[in-house]
Amino acid sequence: MGQLEGKTAVVTGGSTGIGLATAKRFAAEGAHVFITGRRETELEKAVAAIGNATAVPGDVSVGADVDRLYERVRERGQGLDVLFANAAINHLATLDELTEDMHDAVFDINVKGTFFTVQKALPLLNEGASVILTASTAAESGAAGMSAYGASKAAVRAYARAWADELGSRGVRVNVISPGPVNTPMWDAAFGDRAEEMLKAVAAGLPPKRVADPDEIAAAVTFLASPDSSFVYGANLYVDGGLNQI
Repeated sequence: MGQLEGKTAVVTGGSTGIGLATAKRFAAEGAHVFITGRRETELEKAVAAIGNATAVPGDVSVGADVDRLYERVRERGQGLDVLFANAAINHLATLDELTEDMHDAVFDINVKGTFFTVQKALPLLNEGASVILTASTAAESGAAGMSAYGASKAAVRAYARAWADELGSRGVRVNVISPGPVNTPMWDAAFGDRAEEMLKAVAAGLPPKRVADPDEIAAAVTFLASPDSSFVYGANLYVDGGLNQI
């Protein structure tokens, strides 16, 4: 039996990158996985790749869309055992370039979206459920052009501390995963034609001389989702190739 046999899981931002890799891992461990994202075509491709999954298109920053996601989970009738609040965006812009619309978009998805994703799940969370939030090494290490993103991920880390305290008495664990550089489509969105060049430059400064594969992050998320982490509350697990550790 897998570590998540018979469990119900939700993964936001589940159509690509870390979200997709984690949804595949959850399904391989025996869970039925609900995924959500804004691109319906990508979601359907992801469901085919995952197997035991249901796609519910939506935007996590829109409360009605999150309600619709959880209505589908409720219809399954088994509650919710694992919630991976992973959906996020980034706009690369220096302080003088950062517009109000860019700033709001980052905080709407990364912060308000995380808030909606967890708050609206509360009636469905089973005893012993695991909630994992995606933060980032950018929450602690300043990087030019990533102030809004880093600030949004620092907010996510703060949420986890408070929610771990609030929900612990229900037996619900809340923890954070903080990836370092990972080879995902977010690099292409941020850097365009320079994505490969930037990945190589970042990799050169890491002890393993490479960036992470999404599957490596998914393995760490699965640990936080599983009974193996049953006494882990409010933790921030860095999977960053040593970026913020050395």
